[in-house]
Amino acid sequence: MRDNSVSFLGRTAWLLRQFRKQIWVRASLFSGAAVFVALLAAFVGPYLPYDPKLTLAAGSVDHILNILASSMLAVTTFSLSIMVAAYSAATSNVTPRSTKLLLADPVAQNTLATFVGSFLFSIVGVIGLAAGIYNGKGRIILFCATLIVLLVIVATLLRWIEQLGKFGRVGDTIRRVEQAALPAFRDAGRVPRLGAQPAVAIPGEACPIHAARCGVIVHIDAAKLDSIAEHHGLKVHIVAMPGTLVHPTRAVLQVFPSAEQQILDDLRDCVTVADDREYEQDPRFGIIVLSEIASRALSPAVNDPGTAIEVLGAGLRVLLAFADAFDDRDASALQNIHAPELDVPDLFMSFFNPISRDASNIVEVQIRLLAVLDALAERAPTLFKGPAATQIDHVVKRSLQSLTMTHERQMIQSRAR
Repeated sequence: MRDNSVSFLGRTAWLLRQFRKQIWVRASLFSGAAVFVALLAAFVGPYLPYDPKLTLAAGSVDHILNILASSMLAVTTFSLSIMVAAYSAATSNVTPRSTKLLLADPVAQNTLATFVGSFLFSIVGVIGLAAGIYNGKGRIILFCATLIVLLVIVATLLRWIEQLGKFGRVGDTIRRVEQAALPAFRDAGRVPRLGAQPAVAIPGEACPIHAARCGVIVHIDAAKLDSIAEHHGLKVHIVAMPGTLVHPTRAVLQVFPSAEQQILDDLRDCVTVADDREYEQDPRFGIIVLSEIASRALSPAVNDPGTAIEVLGAGLRVLLAFADAFDDRDASALQNIHAPELDVPDLFMSFFNPISRDASNIVEVQIRLLAVLDALAERAPTLFKGPAATQIDHVVKRSLQSLTMTHERQMIQSRAR
């Protein structure tokens, strides 16, 4: 099993990774570091073993810090307004499911963190200078730290300017969703079923473990499940994979033989349920979000077939990556748990069916749809030929019903042969 993959992180490591994605975390760390540096100059200055022999003009550091404080406050406010506008644009023009990828963008988070941290650094420096806590050496240290902060601000601004040209745009969002979906598909191909054994018949005496709350499964710590099962001599059957809607009356695991309640609770804790789906262990979610982008583009209000064609290209790359990983798949490493296979026909239905439905009267999109399905069937006939044939049949039937021009219907029939 590829333990370095995000899909196979333990529950604690996965929760920590989700925590680090929060936009305020980086801003808090940068702000704390900035305040620490500003105060450190005051305490380290008297103990500096040598005199830097640098003479500063009266009020020079204070003047620079005042300029920095006022400008950083304005720039931070401006950057926040840009980010909010980008999130709103992604929600209305692309799909609301893509906004979490924009919120987790490292460039945007680093930019906001740098600006807020620089503002606090300058404010603390100005207050310290006014309070007289810096001696001559401390002022020189503060001046050098201010120069470093200015260099960091300039580098961040240049990177932010480059990012602004594409942040929140449709093409950039498609790329982000594709990049978020690729690891999940590669993991699903290389290590099927989260490393568990194939599903088998569940004994009638098995003990069901129900979800503790209503929501969607976002993470399963398969390695810990296997460890608990091995320690207690159990067989655990995963009956609800990540992305499944669960509630307190639906079983997520089946355990045979039955065990003590504490053991059952430990097994239940290996399954994380949340309100919103995540990409890491749920490949179907990524492909659904791509399909939603295409459906929004094909709506009468938008009427953008080019975006739908771009989405089909992204979906093709994701599914081809799944096929490549499947050819290089590992043997199942977890001997005490069983799980179902990824439902490839359902994947195809989730991705291709909405696009085929919404573009039934657009011949350019239908032709690209047929080309993508042909490519998948040729690349991995074992995985994709059957589901692709089903979707091709749906595309042809919808097109023949919706297209009004004879030559367009002939184009579809010719391409489908």
